[in-house]
Parts: sequence; C-alpha cells; structure tokens
Amino acid sequence: MSEDARFEDGREVPLNLGALDGEDLKVLSALTQDAVFPVTEMTWRAKERRFAILLNRFRWEDAENARTRGRDVERVQSLLVIENVTKVASQGVDRSDTDVILALLSIETDDATEELTLTLAGDGAIRLSVDALEVSLKDVTRPYLAPSKKTPDHGT
Repeated sequence: MSEDARFEDGREVPLNLGALDGEDLKVLSALTQDAVFPVTEMTWRAKERRFAILLNRFRWEDAENARTRGRDVERVQSLLVIENVTKVASQGVDRSDTDVILALLSIETDDATEELTLTLAGDGAIRLSVDALEVSLKDVTRPYLAPSKKTPDHGT
C-alpha cells in the first residue's frame, strides 16, 4: 500500500524566496518575525538602490518539527535584500551605537505610497521608499541551535 508524502518527510534545504507583491511579502514577514541582527549588519547602497540586512532568523518553518522530535529550536543566518530603494528613513534606531541588537517583528507594504516598513521591537522602525516591490530572503549558513533554546513568544 502506498502512502502520501508528508511535509515532514521533505528534504531540508535553505530558504531562497522572493516577494513581488503584498501577498508574497506576508510570507517573508512571517519567516523573518523575531529575527535579530546587530545594527552594523544593515546597509543601504544608494547607487545600487539596494538595502540589505544579515539576519539571525528564527526557523519558524522548523519549530513544530523541533518540538515534536524533542530537540532544540534553531536559527539561521539569512540575507534580506530589498531592491529598487529610493529612500531610507528610521525611527528609534541609533546607528552610532554599534553594540545595539535589533529584533525584526514584521515587514509590511503600503502599495499606495510605495513604502515598506520594517517594524522593530522597542518602537523602532525602518521605512523604505521603493519604485517597485522586490524583496528576497536567502539562508546563507547552516542552521544552528538557538542560543536561548526557546521559541519566541509574544504572549498570544
């Protein structure tokens, strides 16, 4: 008797995803929720119209698997790249304090104003003006055990 394949049986592969509209961006936002990064790991290359962050992403896609198998949860370093950026503004982000660690809560778009907002924990935010929505998320290291060994919890 044959059995249908299950998601859990899938091969572990690094994420390499893109978003070209608001619906796609919701997926990337969910996957990057609770990612942490030093303030020094974000860069805007104005001439290339590219904004990028090297994130330490919580592996939400693996959290349930880790729980059911009784193993610790994982993080992975990922590159979040936003193309077509014409302007960058931030609130509550002190770039001069190079020891600051930021936590990403969400990525949202306002199609009417052609802006992306990266909402950070602690009332911080980064607003990016874009000509067209083009965002990519790519895992660039192997997963590693989350130092806290805990799944992020927002009290929900």
